Amino acid sequence: MVHCAATMAALTVQLLLMLLVILAAAEIFTNALEHLGARLGISEGVTGSLFAAVGTALPETMVPVLALAAGTGSAAVNADIGTGAILGAPLMLSTLSIFLMAATVLPRRGLGGRLRPERSGLLRDLNFFLAAFSIACLAMLVPYENRPLRAAMGFTLVLLYFLYSMLTLRASRTLVAEGHGTEAAKRMLLARTGLPVNMITIVVQLLGATALLVAGAEGFINGVEGVSHALAVSPLLLSLLIIPIATELPEKINSILWVRRGKDTLALGNITGAMVFQGTLLPAIGIVATPWEPRPEVLAGLVITLAAAAWLRLMARAGGLPLWALLVNGALYATYLAVTLATRA
Repeated sequence: MVHCAATMAALTVQLLLMLLVILAAAEIFTNALEHLGARLGISEGVTGSLFAAVGTALPETMVPVLALAAGTGSAAVNADIGTGAILGAPLMLSTLSIFLMAATVLPRRGLGGRLRPERSGLLRDLNFFLAAFSIACLAMLVPYENRPLRAAMGFTLVLLYFLYSMLTLRASRTLVAEGHGTEAAKRMLLARTGLPVNMITIVVQLLGATALLVAGAEGFINGVEGVSHALAVSPLLLSLLIIPIATELPEKINSILWVRRGKDTLALGNITGAMVFQGTLLPAIGIVATPWEPRPEVLAGLVITLAAAAWLRLMARAGGLPLWALLVNGALYATYLAVTLATRA
């Protein structure tokens, strides 16, 4: 009993330390990314939906890739971790991340307040995600033995992300002309040491922050895994519920930092752009490399994720996203927790 309590205490300290590392890395990352976007003269949509989304998606991307490539000695456990991590990431982004971002500015803007991102980019993100994730859901109905059809569906998802990236980049020039260019709110952190602000120092700060994000997230994941083992949580449930909470911290924190500064386009684009990335490329890997079976926990996650994304799409009006509507996404996450825990009882 004493040993167990000491272990839990050590894991708790590890989680807190890694959380501080992620917080510091997110601040450094967003600062450098704003300067990169401003120097390149690109829109906030490109900075948030492409650059920030892909950069901060590295931790959760590595979990299923490493699980499937190396993982444990059990192929079944590797498949469970890979499938859960692939599907858990967009679930967390579309529900819990959206809720936390809205809750952060709720005291300042009020329940009737709104987030006002650039609307065309938000709609593009959500439309592509809904289309891609629907294909990923349909792939679960295709038998694992039907490799050609599965490969075709995976390839379609990769093509969708390529098309999405091209359309996002193409729209950048017009958006910058309309006043949606990326602006750096603060002096670059490396410049405070006396270094000049140029592409070299911007890239160095970005790479350093990214490495710090990955290291912090990896340490957090290890701590969460230790807690889950102590609590006897299954690999699938671990990868659906617990690991994504840790790996999505960079997106959550980056978006919270941006929304608190009034940069709604960057804040939402960071989340919805990551949803597109993780709703296309990662499911493509899962469809080809895992059984990709519609188990109860997985089906519940699919339905909740699609419902959350569809709700955001419905609420993405010309006047902005109402904060009360984003709180519904938090309720959807709570619903998923209740359903999943009930099926495991």
